[in-house]
Amino acid sequence: MRNPLFGERRSLEQVERGGTFAPKFDADGLIPVIAVSVETGEVIMQAYMNREALKKTVETGEAHYWSRSRQELWHKGATSGHVQKLREIRVDCDQDCLLMKVEVLGPGTCHLGYRSCFHRAVVLDGGGDQPLTLSFEEAQSYDPEAVYGGGKD
Repeated sequence: MRNPLFGERRSLEQVERGGTFAPKFDADGLIPVIAVSVETGEVIMQAYMNREALKKTVETGEAHYWSRSRQELWHKGATSGHVQKLREIRVDCDQDCLLMKVEVLGPGTCHLGYRSCFHRAVVLDGGGDQPLTLSFEEAQSYDPEAVYGGGKD
């Protein structure tokens, strides 16, 4: 069933150059979403939405995602209180990826206790036959055990 919030994808011209929001969900009914802090411009997480999650996000002004591992709708911050308040949605040129600018209520986004899920960098100069390694770019901003009790939000 088509959601009336989203337009139909009729032509390449309409999708790429028109003014109708017609997101392209993949074969599993999902679209990737990149969340960016409206305060810092930092990429804080990447997740997926299905039609219901995108509809709820628009209707409530708070980020909802689809959890692929749990196969359920997920209201970001429902457990932790680290809600993502929607400030803007952007769509790429062929409408198959979303970028959301959000205000994070709380000290972080990552279920491991970091401000961003992208808290590690790949070290490219390992040299020779050394495998690539990871470098931690920031300290934890909260204790995930105290917030989630071993679960994740």
